[in-house]
Amino acid sequence: MATAPLRVELANPEATALFAEDVSLALKQGDCLCLSGDLGAGKSTFARALIRAIADDPDLEAPSPTFTLVQSYQLRLAIAHIDLYRIGSPEELDELGLDDALAEGAALIEWPEKALELLPDGRIMMRFDGIGDSRTVTISAPEPFLERLERSFAARAFLEKQYSGPVARRHLQGDASSRTYETIRSQDREPDILMNAPRRPDGPPVRDGLPYSQIAHLAEDVVPFVAIARWLRTQGFSAPEIISEDLDQGFLLVENLGTEGILDQDGKPDPERYGVAIDCLALLHGKDLPGPISVGDRVHHVPAYDARAMQIEVELLTDWYLPWRRSAAVPDEERQEYLDLWRALFQRLESAEQSLVLRDYHSPNLIWRDERVGIDRLGIIDFQDAMIGPSAYDVASLCQDARVTVDQDLADQLLDRYVRARRAVDLDFDEAGFREAYGIMAAQRAAKILGIFVRLKQRDGKSGYLRHLPRMEAYIAASLAHPALQPLRIWFAKAGIGETES
Repeated sequence: MATAPLRVELANPEATALFAEDVSLALKQGDCLCLSGDLGAGKSTFARALIRAIADDPDLEAPSPTFTLVQSYQLRLAIAHIDLYRIGSPEELDELGLDDALAEGAALIEWPEKALELLPDGRIMMRFDGIGDSRTVTISAPEPFLERLERSFAARAFLEKQYSGPVARRHLQGDASSRTYETIRSQDREPDILMNAPRRPDGPPVRDGLPYSQIAHLAEDVVPFVAIARWLRTQGFSAPEIISEDLDQGFLLVENLGTEGILDQDGKPDPERYGVAIDCLALLHGKDLPGPISVGDRVHHVPAYDARAMQIEVELLTDWYLPWRRSAAVPDEERQEYLDLWRALFQRLESAEQSLVLRDYHSPNLIWRDERVGIDRLGIIDFQDAMIGPSAYDVASLCQDARVTVDQDLADQLLDRYVRARRAVDLDFDEAGFREAYGIMAAQRAAKILGIFVRLKQRDGKSGYLRHLPRMEAYIAASLAHPALQPLRIWFAKAGIGETES
């Protein structure tokens, strides 16, 4: 449903370019942005600035589609720039491929009046008025887009307080969660990172009157990120410095640790870099557990990765993955047997070593800094969901990387390296207990991720994660080989999961 129009005053062309940046960070797949106004009102100037912002190329040629009618750009968000000024009838819109463009990305349409009745009901209307350099833009749009745009404006206002002049905002990352990241460039310092993390709204109660996020202990605001970042830094690890923060709005300006990851040029795990990553975990797991951490006038208590949290995560496999794979719900008896097997395994974890669990310790969140030495070569990001739990979890997260295949030989080398590092400083380190906990947590994590990836497809329309399913199924097979998991291995075999090709 459309809400009251929003008016934006643009004093000069520079303000128009910044406005285009802000809009570019609010656009998403399926958005139909219609630009209207008289000739010379600035529609093409705005469209060109928006396309260049999405492309992160200030010199990109973005010609007006007046004669070609459609100009397409395959960018991080595909853009179809359409000009309807020269069409003879509204029906010609079908020939321009608008439906396909909206399925793949977003559309910018100039002169939408030529075919207004055939444009999507949820279109975003922007009218440009004014003469000279100044413009007034009147925006009529569905509420979800206006909320995203207001959020983008709020991010700009936050940044204006941190810099002496205008900054360039460029999308960096954001997909599987409500958090997004931007690279912020200015003239007077090196690029920083903006973390845009609006407070996570609670979902519906799913158990004991609590939503999933609270049971699984997912961070609801940016306080946990700030707390864990500062604690890691005090312990000698390379987490980003928090440069500035707005805890209420959920904006953080953080240090840019770099862009190089721990994969090699072919996109495969680099053994040296993975080795340093395992060394960091061995060092982290020898530290005392963090207590309450002060963040401004607030205190963050790191939650426990308890059996209830682990249990609701493994249920994602029977709630999402298996029904999708079978095209049928999981029978109650089969589901109950699955849950009972996990309960028994979680009881075995009660004696497992506890440490800070960063929870997303894998290649997308590890930065390689070749100019540094020791563990300082590894930058660590994305740890706002950290908990206190079995130390084996993050080892499994690294050795069974969800985004890239870690072959079993390398995984075995990393596990052996971890054990040697722990034994070197702790003669009482329980290797057998650790390897059992590793098998349990690796299987638990893989079951959870299989469910999450299917949920992202089924609920959120993000099908790209399905390509990782065969990898996670192979990891399940490897994890279930531990003798402690034999009953669960039998259940998975009956369910047809984790059976590797011979």
